[in-house]
Amino acid sequence: MIINYIKIALRSLLKNKGYSFLNIFGLAIGITCASLIFLWVEDEVSFNTGFPNQDQVFYVPTNQNYEGEWRTFYSTPGPLAQDMLNEIPGIEKATRSNLQEILFAFGDNSITRRGRYADEDFLDIFSLKFIEGNRENAFTNPEAIVLTQETSEQLFGKGERAIGKVVKVSNKDNYLVTGVVENLPKNVTFPFDWVAPFERYAEGEEWMTFYGNNFSDTFVKLAPEANFKTVDAQVRTLIVKKEENTTDYAFLHSIKDWHLRSKFDGGEIVGGRITYVRLFTIIAFIILLIACINFMNLSTARSEKRANEVGVRKAMGSSRGRLVTQFISESLMLAFIAAIVSVLFLAVLLPQFNLIIEKDLALGLSNPIHILALLSITVICGVFAGLYPAFYLSSFKPVQVLKGLKVSEGSASFIRKGLVVGQFTISIVFIIFTILVYQQIQHAKNRDLGYDKNQLLSMQIDEDFIPKFDVIQQELIRTGSVYNATLCNSQLLSGGNNGSGFTWKGGTDTEDVLISFRNVTESFFETTGMEIIEGRGFNKNYEIDSTSVLISQSLAKMMGNENPIGNIINRGDGPLEVVGVVKDYVYGDMFDSSDPVMFMNYPPYARYMFIKTKEGVPIDRALSDIEAVLKTYNPAYPFEYSFVDEAFDAKFKNEQLVGELSQIFAILAILISCLGLFGLAAYTAEQRSKEIGVRKVLGASVSGIVKLLSKDFLKLVGISILISVPIAWYATYSWLQDYAYRIEIDWIVFLVAGILAVIIALVTVSFQAIKAAIANPVDSLKTE
Repeated sequence: MIINYIKIALRSLLKNKGYSFLNIFGLAIGITCASLIFLWVEDEVSFNTGFPNQDQVFYVPTNQNYEGEWRTFYSTPGPLAQDMLNEIPGIEKATRSNLQEILFAFGDNSITRRGRYADEDFLDIFSLKFIEGNRENAFTNPEAIVLTQETSEQLFGKGERAIGKVVKVSNKDNYLVTGVVENLPKNVTFPFDWVAPFERYAEGEEWMTFYGNNFSDTFVKLAPEANFKTVDAQVRTLIVKKEENTTDYAFLHSIKDWHLRSKFDGGEIVGGRITYVRLFTIIAFIILLIACINFMNLSTARSEKRANEVGVRKAMGSSRGRLVTQFISESLMLAFIAAIVSVLFLAVLLPQFNLIIEKDLALGLSNPIHILALLSITVICGVFAGLYPAFYLSSFKPVQVLKGLKVSEGSASFIRKGLVVGQFTISIVFIIFTILVYQQIQHAKNRDLGYDKNQLLSMQIDEDFIPKFDVIQQELIRTGSVYNATLCNSQLLSGGNNGSGFTWKGGTDTEDVLISFRNVTESFFETTGMEIIEGRGFNKNYEIDSTSVLISQSLAKMMGNENPIGNIINRGDGPLEVVGVVKDYVYGDMFDSSDPVMFMNYPPYARYMFIKTKEGVPIDRALSDIEAVLKTYNPAYPFEYSFVDEAFDAKFKNEQLVGELSQIFAILAILISCLGLFGLAAYTAEQRSKEIGVRKVLGASVSGIVKLLSKDFLKLVGISILISVPIAWYATYSWLQDYAYRIEIDWIVFLVAGILAVIIALVTVSFQAIKAAIANPVDSLKTE
C-alpha cells in the first residue's frame, strides 16, 4: 500500500514538475533557515551544561543602591565566601575568585593567558577533570598552579608531562605546576586557562579582608538536600550583618541562568540572551510557516488541473480518505526531497553562518537528536502544508468534473489571497525591523563619544613596566609613528574601579552616587582625544598632583557650582582638589548615559597602556615601530595589543547579530514569498491565456495586459503593507524600550519598506505577465 502511494505521488510530481520545483525550493529554504536557527539555539541553551551538579552551583552577585535605584554587580567582598561557608548550613562549598591575565614563561617560550586565582573549593564546584595530578593535592602548595591541557601543551609541548615543572609568572614569580585539567568546552560563561591559589593573589593585600571592598567573584555549591529559597534568604542578609550602614545584599544566581538570564534591572532578572533565543525561535517557525503557506498556495492553485484526476479516481471507487492520504503522501515526498536539498544548503551555508554568529556550529548528522529534529521538521511541514490542499482537492464532485463543468474554487481563492497577504505581511515586518535595528546601531555608534577611538591601541602592562614608561613614551614618539602614549588603570570602554561615599559643599547629596575612578598619566587626555573644558590637566610629575583630580561634566553638575575649579571633594582617605573638568564621555553601556568619572594622576595603579598612532602612517609600519621599542625595554613580554575601535564595535555584538540575522531572514522570507507569487502569477496567466489572446486581437497593448495581470497582486501587497505597519511599529517600539539612548521611529522607514515590497512583487509578477502578454494569441485561441 505504501509503495503504491509512493508510485502515484512520484508520477504526480513528475507531471507537475514546474510547481513541484517551486514547492521543493521554498520548503528547502524554510527548513534550512529553521535548522540554522535551531543549531544556534541548541548552542545557546547548552552553555555551562558541561559542568555537573546543575541544580547546586550558583554565582553570587550583589545588589547595591545608588541614588534610589538598585544596581546589580558581579563583584562581592572578599570575606563573603568564607562567611557563607561558615554560617549558612546549606552551603557545601564556597570560593573567592578573581580573573587575571598573566604572562607565563618556560625556557624561551612565553604566552599570556587569562585565568583565575581561587580557593580550593573552586576545583570541586566546577568538577574539573584532572589529566595530571589530582584535585585533593592540587593546592596544598601555596605556589601551585593548575593549567588546562591546551595551556600546558602551548607551554611545554604536546605530549610533554607538565606536573612538577616550574614556570615563571609575570617575569618575577615561580609557580609549580601541580595539575593539568581537561580543556573547558567553548560554551562556558566564565572560561579560564589556569587556576592558582587565591592566597598568592591576596598576599599582603589587607584591604581584601574587609567588607565594603567589592572585587571578588564568589561561587558556591549547595548541599544536595539544601532548600534554595532558604539558603538564598540567608545569603541576602549576610552583608548587612557584617557591614554597618549598608543596604547592599548578595543573592544566588543559578548556573542555568548565567548565560541566558544575565540582564538585571532594579535588582531583578529581566532577561538577557534568552530574549534573542525566544525571538529567533519564533522567527524559525515563521519562516517555516511562510514556506508552508507557499506550498498551500501553489497546491490549491493547480486545483483545476487535478480536478479530472480526482473525478476519475472517485468514479473508480476511491474514497475521499484514500485521496487525502494520496495528496498528503505527495506533500510528504516533496518535504523529504526538500529536506535532502536543505542538507546540501546547510553544508554550504553553515561556515558563513558561523562567521556571522562567531561560533563553531556543526551540522552533526551523526547526532541522533539532529536527525530526529530534521525528520520532525520535515514531517510536520509535509503534513501541515499538505493538509488543506488534500482536503480541498479531495472534495471535488466527480459528476461535475466529468461533465466538464468548471470547478468552483469557492473559498479557496479567498484563502489563497489571504495566505499571500500573510506572507508579504511577515516579509515587510522583517524589512522594517532590519532597517530600524541598523539605524539604532548607527545612532549609538555615531553619537559624540567624548574621545577618539580611531588609531588607538591598548595593551596590558604589569607594575614593572610603569617605572620605564617615561622613557618608553619618548622612544615611541621618536619613531615618528606614534602621536602619544599614556597609562590608565582600566580599559577605556569599561566601567573600571568605582566607589561611593564622597562629599562636598553645595550641590546635591551625593554620598550614594557611584563614581568611576581613572588613575592616569598626564598625557591621557591628549592621547585619547578627551577634552578638558575647564581648568588644567595634570603635571608630568604625578607626586606634585597627588591630591588633585579632574572630574567629568556630570560630576561637576552634581557639585552645583558654576565654577567647580578649586572645590574640595572629601572621602575617608583625605581631601581632593578639583583642578579641571573633562567633557563627558561614553563607556560601559553604549546605549545609556555613563556614571560620573574622577581622574587621578597616579600611574602606579595603571594596568593598561594606550598608544595613539599618527595619521597617515600605515598601521603595519606603526605596529612594527611600537614592537621594536617595547622589545627593547620589555623583552620578556610578547607584543600583544588590541584596537579600541574594534573593542567599541564589539560592544554592539548582540544588536549587530540581531540586525544581520534579521536581514538574512528578511531576504529568505521575501524569496520564499516571491516563489509563491511567481507560481501564482504563472497559474493566473495560464488560466487567463484565452482572455489575453482575445484582448490582444482586439488591440490591447503589452503594457495594458501586464497592468491587468499585476494589479490584483499589487492590491494584495497593499493590504499587506497596511497590516504590517502597526505590527512592525509595535514590535520595534517595544524592542527600543530596552535602550535609554535610542532613535525615534520615522514614518519614512515604513514608506521605504512598503515601496520596496511593491517593487519586489511587481518584478516577480511582471516576468510572468510580460511572458503572457507577448505570447502569440493564435496559440491560445486556435482550439476555439
